[in-house]
Amino acid sequence: MNNVDYNYSEKKSSGNLDRFISKTLLPYLSNIAFVFFLLIVIFTLCFRITCVDGRSMNNTLMDGDYVLLLNDFLCGDYEQGDVIVASKESFRNGERIIKRVIATEGQWVDINFDTGTVKVDGKILDEPYISTPTVTPEGLTFPLRVEDGCVFVLGDNRALSMDSRHPQIGHIDCREIVGKAIFIFFPGKS
Repeated sequence: MNNVDYNYSEKKSSGNLDRFISKTLLPYLSNIAFVFFLLIVIFTLCFRITCVDGRSMNNTLMDGDYVLLLNDFLCGDYEQGDVIVASKESFRNGERIIKRVIATEGQWVDINFDTGTVKVDGKILDEPYISTPTVTPEGLTFPLRVEDGCVFVLGDNRALSMDSRHPQIGHIDCREIVGKAIFIFFPGKS
């Protein structure tokens, strides 16, 4: 008789476990799997996360900061002041760079390396975000007109930045832009 009671009690607890798994655990697991899948799709199509490598954007972005980007096809037109990430084949085999848009297609850029001022369409830019003035020429001749479908970019730390002043980078074709920085996702080591 004890064997019968023991088997009955074992079957009853096994049935309770099966019921718990099917009624409680599986719906939670399927919801977690769905949310995980949704996040993968959203981050594949809409957003990217990139890590800042270097000091060319100090003090806006520091070395090691993780930045959330809005993918390029969702950005629309780029505007002066946008911080973008681009991949240009002529610069270090397409290594990604993060810079600030200074001028867009058709605008004229002029840099006075003696005073460190940057002009766009004849107006001196107010640049409270820069950490050093623009006093280092990198090889391009100014004034210059930004080509159609392109942007002119500079790093905020002008003394350390390789940017559109440098012939290897020059104008950034908008098709080479990976995305626009939205916010710092995780602060880096600096």
